[in-house]
Amino acid sequence: MATLGHQAAAALLDFTQKLDINLLDTVVGSMYDGNGETQRIAQEVLTTLKEHPDAWTRVDTILEFSSNQQTKYYALQILEQVIKTRWKVLPRNQCEGIKKYIVSLIIKTSSDPETLEANKTYLNKLNMILVQVLKREWPKNWESFIPDIVGASKTNESLCQNNMIILKLLSEELFDFSSGQITQTKAKHLKDTMCSEFSAIFHLCQFVLESSQNPPLVNATLETLLRFLNWIPLGYIFETKLINTLIFKFLTVPMFRNVTLKCLTEIAGVTVSNYDDMFVNLFNQTMSQLEIMLPLQTDIKSAYACGQDQEQNFIQNLALFLCTFLKEHGNLAETAGQVEVLRNALRYLVLISEVEEVEIFKICLEYWNTLASELYREVPFSGTSPIFFGTRRALYQEVLNKVRYIMISRMAKPEEVLVVETDNGEVVREFMKDTDSINLYKNMRETLVYLTHLDYADTERIMTVKLQNQVNGSEWSWKNLNTLCWAIGSISGAMHEEDEKRFLVTVIKDLLGLCEQKRGKDNKAIIASNIMYVVGQYPRFLRAHWKFLKTVVNKLFEFMHETHDGVQDMACDTFIKIALKCRRHFVTTQIGESCPFIEDILTSVSTIICDLQQQQVHTFYEAVGYMISAQVDTATQESLIEKYMLLPNQVWDDIISQASKNVDILKELEVVKQLASILKTNVRACKALNHAYVMQLGRIYLDMLNVYK
Repeated sequence: MATLGHQAAAALLDFTQKLDINLLDTVVGSMYDGNGETQRIAQEVLTTLKEHPDAWTRVDTILEFSSNQQTKYYALQILEQVIKTRWKVLPRNQCEGIKKYIVSLIIKTSSDPETLEANKTYLNKLNMILVQVLKREWPKNWESFIPDIVGASKTNESLCQNNMIILKLLSEELFDFSSGQITQTKAKHLKDTMCSEFSAIFHLCQFVLESSQNPPLVNATLETLLRFLNWIPLGYIFETKLINTLIFKFLTVPMFRNVTLKCLTEIAGVTVSNYDDMFVNLFNQTMSQLEIMLPLQTDIKSAYACGQDQEQNFIQNLALFLCTFLKEHGNLAETAGQVEVLRNALRYLVLISEVEEVEIFKICLEYWNTLASELYREVPFSGTSPIFFGTRRALYQEVLNKVRYIMISRMAKPEEVLVVETDNGEVVREFMKDTDSINLYKNMRETLVYLTHLDYADTERIMTVKLQNQVNGSEWSWKNLNTLCWAIGSISGAMHEEDEKRFLVTVIKDLLGLCEQKRGKDNKAIIASNIMYVVGQYPRFLRAHWKFLKTVVNKLFEFMHETHDGVQDMACDTFIKIALKCRRHFVTTQIGESCPFIEDILTSVSTIICDLQQQQVHTFYEAVGYMISAQVDTATQESLIEKYMLLPNQVWDDIISQASKNVDILKELEVVKQLASILKTNVRACKALNHAYVMQLGRIYLDMLNVYK
């Protein structure tokens, strides 16, 4: 095979001989369909040929005589490489020859609808090559390009369809992907040329949209127009019949509605103030067409679930259109005559927000977040609002009540929650900390906090009703309970303290009652993890109610003995969260107590941690360290640190004492594990205690150096 490879390479690289097309087809076939050594050698031969400086001179022969599509594609790759890397050094006549050759190939392949359809991949590559040439030749060496392509388009619909694709690719290359590809000066020059010659292109697009009965051509024109809309002079959009044509001719046609809606979204995203009337008309007319196509009574959630790709894309594009328009021009829709249209648009958005597709939900969420934060910032404190602000809030009140319900029902998972239900219905510990899901949680939490500030009574009402539905069983499921508790935890601090206290007491009573009522360890584990999560999210309440805080911590200590998967982790994580937020309360003597609670904890450390795994013990020690760090009296703090490190120090002393008699003990696997664990405990203690750790460091420092020796 190796000899055959060398012979093939020699024959194909001999530019004095006529090219053997059959041999080239065979080598390309081996490259795509062969395996192992055959494929490797074929790859080497083709790479060597492609890199030969005269390889491009063979392209026309290959394209004309080869019947293999893969060989033809390979020839186009050679041509693309010479344009990208050697165009500037080729003689002018050769450049002109290549240009004419590419244009004639494109015309030949795209003039007939059947040939165009059959050679799509090949033609797309040819189009890209032409765009590469244009970036180097136009306008200086090819001034007539725009008039040429526009003129040719009027002669043949199939050719026109492909020319639209070329114009779209050129627009993308110049306006979307030019950074890093061509210099800024060159890019600006090409963009300016495109803008100055755009009139002819626009009239061509307009001519096609108004006159053509050819669906693929109309679709290609709309796709091309979509790429133009983010840079063309605004007069072409607002001072022509374009918007009317899009809305009344194409929006209601199923084949064109997606690309048309994308075009209208692009127009809706334009931020200028001198076309306000046009924006209002755009909104009104689109909404009136929309109500015919998709009546407001439609159950969009179910329609999406059962829909085809095109229909699902339409819902996503509709979300983008509504959110873009309302974000940029919502104030125009709030004026007296527009209110009903605005309400309908908001109703559509609420229905779309219920769709079970996270990407669509994110689009809606961004708008709800913007709206809620705007309304809150206008009047941060309800109660002192001037009357005209109130009217703006009143306009959105009905819809925001529904949005609150959706946010609470769909709250994403925060990273702290570790006990989750798998697809198989098992309860396990979740190790993955999924950043996409965390970002979604942060955005939803922020939105719900704004919504709670706008009307905390409504948030409380929805949460209380949903909690009752957990207790009475009508909405009981692990997923629903988790989601509700994540939502309850997310609004910590958004209510007045008294309201928060009343609300939280109700929540915890209901959750404890639910825990009593449900049978089965899995159910109890899920409810317990949610109780811990909720209390851990409300440090202000814990700090204000010592007895409750003490009960919670004792309950966490109980959970540390619960061997059900994930519960101990959750208990330790909640304990450290509470220790960080309420640390001072543990080192001061509270009313009704004879000594600070830290003393009780340190007395019973061995009992508390006896069922924990090593990494959980380390978390526990870090949490207690944070508490001790809050003690300001040095003598008391030192005494606490001594008790705190008593257990690890005893094991440490024991190992050091044995090692002083027989150093080989330090090589035993079990002893090494114990030492590593004690050192990790010391690292966590040091992290929590900061400078106060010095006294413990002094105690073990010399022994530690000896161990390392």
